[in-house]
Amino acid sequence: MKRGFYTIMAAQFFSSLADNALFIAAVELLKSSRAPAWQAAALVPMFALFYVVLAPFVGAFADARPKGQVMFLSNAIKVVGCLMMLLGMHPLASYAIVGLGAAAYSPAKYGILTELLPPSQLVKANGWIEGLTIASIILGILLGGQLVGAALSHRMLMLDFPVIDTGIDTPPEAAIFVLIFIYCIAAWFNLRIPLTGVEMRPIPRNPLELVPDFWSCNSRLWHDKLGQISLATTTLFWGVSGNLRYIILAWSAAALGYTTTQASSLSGVVALGTAAGAIGASMRMRLDRATTVMPLGIAMGVLVICMNFIGNVWVAAPFLVLMGALGGYLVVPMNALLQHRGHNLMGAGRSIAVQNFNEQACILGLGAFYSLSAGLGLTAFGAITAFGFVVAGVMWLIQRWHARNCVRHKDEVEHLLALARHDNVHG
Repeated sequence: MKRGFYTIMAAQFFSSLADNALFIAAVELLKSSRAPAWQAAALVPMFALFYVVLAPFVGAFADARPKGQVMFLSNAIKVVGCLMMLLGMHPLASYAIVGLGAAAYSPAKYGILTELLPPSQLVKANGWIEGLTIASIILGILLGGQLVGAALSHRMLMLDFPVIDTGIDTPPEAAIFVLIFIYCIAAWFNLRIPLTGVEMRPIPRNPLELVPDFWSCNSRLWHDKLGQISLATTTLFWGVSGNLRYIILAWSAAALGYTTTQASSLSGVVALGTAAGAIGASMRMRLDRATTVMPLGIAMGVLVICMNFIGNVWVAAPFLVLMGALGGYLVVPMNALLQHRGHNLMGAGRSIAVQNFNEQACILGLGAFYSLSAGLGLTAFGAITAFGFVVAGVMWLIQRWHARNCVRHKDEVEHLLALARHDNVHG
């Protein structure tokens, strides 16, 4: 791997670490203010909101400026969202601003991989990025749980600055204050990401011109015989995974009687399995074999349903590791294939923006459904059952879709797979 790849990894680690710790802090902030349960569930779709609304623009913005600069500005926006929480703005609105920063960050984070590396290294690079991201999710969830926990938060709240009244009086507020500094570390690494030498694509004078261009890119990827399969798979995976992060917190409280701090540790277990699966896929899978992992998605959906029959943490922990490992092994090659097709069809930033739009729209839709259901009294067990059936059923349909493509569009599929085997088409 090129040297700049490791700088990207460091920047991604600290930014993702803070994102996931902030989610736990925001959940606890709502709980401490006695907000309705649906508001905590609504954090997930609120984070996804700007991914969907700004999808036509963030990809073009990432392609118009050096990716490191885009990532730096995105982390600055996340800091603004944290400050809004500390200044008393509603956590849902503040968390949406953090999501705005994440929406701008993502096309640059993944798009730079296709600028820096050839196709033969994309699966490996995605494996390491996803593995490191999952590691940061584990540590971030654990960090967030500990920061809002009684032991550590009590020590932080005892610290006083001479003359200055910070206004930080609760464990969630203390946690958010600490996370601002982690975002600053990520921003420091962003400034050290090297230039790739790829020609920038200027943004039109009238930004609204990007809307039809975005929908054209979206249509192009959905009509590509490999792009559509990888896009459908990753859209489903992240749509469900994004909401499972909160559902596992709710399930831990209902099935095991866990507090937020304890439940955050169990959420990290899923991420541990995902990291193992992601690294395993990066070592074993090739880009042209990515579609062979689809049966794992069906198995993952079945395992989600089986969570309802677990009431012991010693059974739950290895079970969640297995479920996470299947997800990690599924998403890494599919994500790499999607990046490869998107980069060849429309450019790195725009293709990632299309991917984010579809994935976050799925998170937004499923999250809104869960929030509404929670407001109407749906239990965590009912939500898990519904999500499991969605994953298994839709994944089976995607597998049949690909099988049909291989018969009806055999020559086109074989041509696209041949492109995936060679590095000389990169760029």
